[in-house]
Amino acid sequence: MEAETLAAASEIDFSLLGLFLRATFTVKLVMISLLVASFWSWSIIVQKIMQYRRFRAEADAFDRAFWSGEPLDGLYDTIGPDPDGAAEKIFAAGMTEWRRSHRDDGDLIPGATARIDRSMDVAIAKEAEKLQKGLPVLATVGSTAPFVGLFGTVFGIMNSFIEIASQQNTSLVVVAPGIAEALLATGIGLLAAIPAVIFYNKLSADSDRILGGYEAFADEFATILSRQLDS
Repeated sequence: MEAETLAAASEIDFSLLGLFLRATFTVKLVMISLLVASFWSWSIIVQKIMQYRRFRAEADAFDRAFWSGEPLDGLYDTIGPDPDGAAEKIFAAGMTEWRRSHRDDGDLIPGATARIDRSMDVAIAKEAEKLQKGLPVLATVGSTAPFVGLFGTVFGIMNSFIEIASQQNTSLVVVAPGIAEALLATGIGLLAAIPAVIFYNKLSADSDRILGGYEAFADEFATILSRQLDS
């Protein structure tokens, strides 16, 4: 009898595709949802890594130009009022407000420093929104995917017990397929969640560092402008 049971169990397809095709509709829906979430997470991860690399390169290039000794007005005329780079946008926002704060006679309108700071803060906030776009998706996938996978696991095990009750048989042939399908749902949930959590933490830290660089530049630029105001 044991030999017959083992022979029957060996005929069951325990490949990933076989387990998926044999699963119930609910468990299949859970697996598909988790796979979609995993692919979505990886697309965001790759896109953010490339975006952050580009932002850092643009910031380094502008930093070299800014501290090269070229007059600020000349640098502003070179990049224009609406440049492409994030650091350039912050600089352009400050310089645009600086020029708008001058009267026709050359004197500054009162409150110029505060307006320049606000202009650069608005520019930084817009760049922060770009940097952090997509990160909430990673946080959501990382926190919910294990529980979605667990739901599929519970449902699969419940079906296994139902199958045992209906067949009045607790042999390996009856129990193993349902348990394997249930555990596959858990595995896919972890497959979606672990990279999402790891890269959410990494990308959040990278975003904070980039924004910290922008804020430090804005403070330095505001200091330079305030010196010219006091001179």
